[in-house]
Amino acid sequence: MSEKDLINACRQRDRRAQQALYDRFAPNMFGVCKRYVKTQEDAEDVLIEAFFKVLTNIEQYKGEGSFEGWIRRIVVNESLMALRKRVNFSQVLELTDVDIPVTTSALQDLVARDILNLIDILPIGYRTVFNLYVLEGYKHREIAQIMGISINTSKSQLILAKKRLKNLLEQIRYPGIELFDIEEEEEEVVEAPEKITTKP
Repeated sequence: MSEKDLINACRQRDRRAQQALYDRFAPNMFGVCKRYVKTQEDAEDVLIEAFFKVLTNIEQYKGEGSFEGWIRRIVVNESLMALRKRVNFSQVLELTDVDIPVTTSALQDLVARDILNLIDILPIGYRTVFNLYVLEGYKHREIAQIMGISINTSKSQLILAKKRLKNLLEQIRYPGIELFDIEEEEEEVVEAPEKITTKP
C-alpha cells in the first residue's frame, strides 16, 4: 500500500491501515523517543501516546512536506511533554559569558552511532537542546519557547553539550576529533517570534 493510500485509509479509521502505519513508522520513532527519555518503558509510553495523537489528528496532515516528518514532530513534542513532567528546564543554569570557538560540520565525519551513544550520557538539559538543535533542526528561539527557557540558555546549553561531547571524544581518542570545533551560526534576532505550540 502506498503512503498516500495508507493515510487515506487511516482517515477512514481502518484498523488494519492504522496497524500498518504504526508498524511502518514506529521503529524509527522509538529511536527518537529514546533520545529524549531514558528508560525503555518511558519511551514505549511516549511512543504509544504519540501514535494515538497521530491517528486521531491525521486529518491535520495536509500533504505538505514529509509525512514521516509530521509524525516525527508529534513524537518529539510528546517526548518533551513527558520530560517537562519530570524536569524544570527553566532552572537550568544560564551562561552569560561563553567564549568557546564552535561548528557542527565535523559531526558529518563521525560515525552516527558513536555520537548518539555519547549523547545518551549527557546531562538532560544538554542532551535535549542538542537533540532539538542539531538533530531536529529547531532554532534557538523555538527551543526556548518549547522548553520555557531563554534563548541565551538554549545557546549556552548547546555550547556546553558540544564541549562535553568533544571532551568525551578526546577521552576515547576518537579519530578526527580535531575537526570537532565548537562554533555555531548566528541567528537573526526576532523581537516578537510567533508562538510555537507543542500540540500536533
